Amino acid sequence: MINNKIIKIGIDASRNRSGGAKAHVIGLISDGDPAFHGIDEVHVWGFKSLLDSLPAKPWLFKHNPVELEESLLKQILWQCFKLQKEAKLNEIDILFTTDASTFSSFSPMVVMSQDLIQYEPGMMKIYGWGKARLSNIMKLIVQNKAMRSARGVIFLTKYSMNTVQKVTGILKNKVVIPHGVGNLFKNTIHFPKENLSKQQAIKCVYVSNTEMYKHQWNVVKAIAGLRKKGFPIQLILAGGGNGASREMLNNEILNSDPSKEFVKIVEFVTPQQMPALLSNSDISIFASSCENLPVTLLESMAVGLPIASSNLGPMPEVLQDGGVYFDPMDHASIELAIEELIKNDDTRLQKAKKAKQLAESYSWTSCSNETWNFLVKNIKTYE
Repeated sequence: MINNKIIKIGIDASRNRSGGAKAHVIGLISDGDPAFHGIDEVHVWGFKSLLDSLPAKPWLFKHNPVELEESLLKQILWQCFKLQKEAKLNEIDILFTTDASTFSSFSPMVVMSQDLIQYEPGMMKIYGWGKARLSNIMKLIVQNKAMRSARGVIFLTKYSMNTVQKVTGILKNKVVIPHGVGNLFKNTIHFPKENLSKQQAIKCVYVSNTEMYKHQWNVVKAIAGLRKKGFPIQLILAGGGNGASREMLNNEILNSDPSKEFVKIVEFVTPQQMPALLSNSDISIFASSCENLPVTLLESMAVGLPIASSNLGPMPEVLQDGGVYFDPMDHASIELAIEELIKNDDTRLQKAKKAKQLAESYSWTSCSNETWNFLVKNIKTYE
């Protein structure tokens, strides 16, 4: 309660379909204390499986409009025409939209920027001219409008904030609030092996769905190159995927590992299974060239894995000196980074230790409390 007025926060989580997006809403609701910030009620609009994942709280009210269980078009129409009415009916003071690709005209509103494909120079061109590129152009237009008109904008990294504002112009009210990483990963202990180059098998893992900017095919080439050098290295690609990027990956596997000796694809890994997959690996690889805040990188850091990482996007901001970097579009560069982690025990052990220390600063409690604080500040500004 602020100035003897009941404060109600609305959260539009209707677009939170990916694992990272769902984890954000769950972390926001599960950790932190809205009441400490003067908030009396939090209303969440989302699809049923997400709402069922949220813990019961006396201040939490869940809303599941039937349209959110139907087609994407019906979801957009609901957001465009009905969300504002429902928010006003529930006397919402400010609406937090967890995806800047919003069609809602509710005011005041705070939006979160989670998609950087539309803003990274040259990134949309990799899709050619087709449905995917047209979709990204539409998202760019919608996001620009939402962020320019919003009461405030939340970014996940300084890199994403700077990259977006090169297109939108300087936004009047913004803040960087990174996602957290769960205790399930922080409490998982990985024991890096000494003399890794002398082990009978070296296990590498790359957790990510296949996309044109994820470069899994270059990772496969790099692993094949290391095997030619005599390293008994294996690769697990966890995350699945389809489309042109999956076809490129499949073709590279056929070329580099036709007998399926060292590359394994795991289509789906549950959040509960992920810590064990990571802790049983020797090296984590992250080869993306476009990210906002890579959750899977944070998870590898939290477990304490030695990491070979892309040198593009926000990865150096997040991983800092806790990994060995490479150019994700150059398989030879990837190969050299992994080889350094294999051959140099001191580097591997020190980088893994540093990465785990850095991951401690990514907390869902901090994320939650900083978010509630920012929303309340913007209610006061509006008043």
